[in-house]
Amino acid sequence: MLSKATLLAAVALGSGAVAGAANAQSATEIQLSYKDKKFDPAEVAAPANTPIVIKLKNLDAKTMEFESKTLHVEKVVTGSGEATINVRAQKPGRYEFFDEYNEKTARGTLVVK
Repeated sequence: MLSKATLLAAVALGSGAVAGAANAQSATEIQLSYKDKKFDPAEVAAPANTPIVIKLKNLDAKTMEFESKTLHVEKVVTGSGEATINVRAQKPGRYEFFDEYNEKTARGTLVVK
């Protein structure tokens, strides 16, 4: 027979797992590709105050580096590779991102509403 303390610990642990799963499900997923030094789409949108998961496919043969100073993220993506970029929930606004290796031409915007 389980003691009350063990039973309460098991219930608390189970509740935490459910809460964690609910938080993971509430993230907004954005599909983004990179080809010929351009992001497609160049502008993406997400709701405010919600975590964001960017699924990025690098369709070029060369490595690129996704970077955003305003979102505080950077991620190297190998040629013909894929990456998942987790972004914390943001306030409404426009957040620029770019390929660090081609900063002048490879630019995009995340619009949070």
